[in-house]
Amino acid sequence: MLSTLLMIGFAMIGGLALTRVMKLFNLPNVTGYLIAGLLIGPNLWNLLTPGSFGGLITDEGLKSLNVITTVTLGFIAFSIGGEFKLATIKKLGGKVIVITLVQAFTTVIFVMAAMMFVRHDCEYYVSRALLLGAIAAATAPAATLMVVRQYKAKGPVTETLLPVVAFDDAVGLIIFSVCFSLAEVFAVGGSITAEKVVLEPLREIGLSLLVGSALGAVLGFMCRFFKSRDSRLMLMVCAVILGVGLSQLLDLSNLLVCMMIGAVFANMRIDSVHILTHCEKWTPPLFMLFFVISGADLKLEILPKVGLAGFIYVIVRAAGKYTGAFTGAAIVRSEKTVRDYLGLTLLPQAGVAIGMAQMVAASGDLAVVADQVVTVVLFATLIYELTGPIITKAALSAAGEIDKTVSTQRRPLAMLFKKKRST
Repeated sequence: MLSTLLMIGFAMIGGLALTRVMKLFNLPNVTGYLIAGLLIGPNLWNLLTPGSFGGLITDEGLKSLNVITTVTLGFIAFSIGGEFKLATIKKLGGKVIVITLVQAFTTVIFVMAAMMFVRHDCEYYVSRALLLGAIAAATAPAATLMVVRQYKAKGPVTETLLPVVAFDDAVGLIIFSVCFSLAEVFAVGGSITAEKVVLEPLREIGLSLLVGSALGAVLGFMCRFFKSRDSRLMLMVCAVILGVGLSQLLDLSNLLVCMMIGAVFANMRIDSVHILTHCEKWTPPLFMLFFVISGADLKLEILPKVGLAGFIYVIVRAAGKYTGAFTGAAIVRSEKTVRDYLGLTLLPQAGVAIGMAQMVAASGDLAVVADQVVTVVLFATLIYELTGPIITKAALSAAGEIDKTVSTQRRPLAMLFKKKRST
């Protein structure tokens, strides 16, 4: 078996190589990272050559790389939290909250209703509908953030998108916590209690926000004493890692904790934008590894098993996201570009949804539906992660928020090897 460091090296080489290929087709880098993961990961090779070559990243290796994906999700949430400056939120007013709630609940209702009609293949279809409906609300902030950063997108859609993506996971967590408890009741029988449906979700969310706020305040305070760029970078890295570690220790949401670290810090420091820029310069290799590992972990073998429920989930969730975002934006009278294109940027789904599915798999009470839920979510992840960044980039481009001088242009293959003439 290859060492963990060798697998990390191969993952970075593969990710970099595929960005060159993506430039030929004018596609986002994140799509190349995911494809690189598929090509060097174990799942594709287990299908092509079962029992022989297990890929440059093996199944055992994926387990050892889990710490990278966990920490990266923390940095992603921290970066999104850094966008939550009070000045921006006041400018947007209640628009973000309305849009987030409308699109989240519209998606949940759409998927739940659709899953209730697909009952022939599942005896406990009510529990499955509750779980898949709740999971459908979650989005993948990582893919969205990568596309926005790569193309330096700016404008009303982008300004609305980043806080909506962040709030969306908070809302999704609440909905999932409630539906999880209800699904257990319908799966094994029992009474619906306020503790399971209300108190437990509120405890997790409230404590996550409290811990994140405390760490963000400490980070902002410590920056008074450490003024060099390197020292402040180390402080930010320390805060995020502590946030992720405390989340695991206290069974909290690392996304909410790290998002609050970034939000509190951004509002405590006038120079937060300048300081956070240092973190953005450090994280690209980490983000690349995250997506290559995510691509390597995509389970191709589930494709024949997904059934009708998987295809319906993918289609109906997309319809729910678009319809909900359009309706919410129309209610608050957002710009036409926000109404038309915001929903298309909310399609990616990955880490948060997979985490929710794993919680279902770990619950003994939901064993009767766990395999089906996990299979559908993994199938949707495969589809959304490969197509979502492309659709997001196309939507932002159509909205006129991608600088054409930054957007990569399609070039003939020979141009990659042609030396530039000096002027």
